Amino acid sequence: MELWDLKVSVASISGRPVCGLAVGDYFEVTASSRLSLPAGGHFCIYALSAVLPLLAAKQRPLAEDDWLATDSLVCCPDPDEGLVMRIERSHLRRLDAADLT
Repeated sequence: MELWDLKVSVASISGRPVCGLAVGDYFEVTASSRLSLPAGGHFCIYALSAVLPLLAAKQRPLAEDDWLATDSLVCCPDPDEGLVMRIERSHLRRLDAADLT
């Protein structure tokens, strides 16, 4: 099977940056389920909760007319912060389905 590795980065902040993130901060999802941050980095769990349900779908092949194929922006649930994240596909990885749960 083939799955995309993903990079989720902070694309913009239009309100009060209360969670300590800045534009350009990111995390990566690789090898199906490995979440990693740059050394010393962090990511707000509430912003993570907004993007998490979309990650498995973005990893998989998508039809051209699927909205997830073209849409990549996700908003944090805190309306005062106005934080927007971008999900980008970075590397198509071949995995053995028998190695995954």
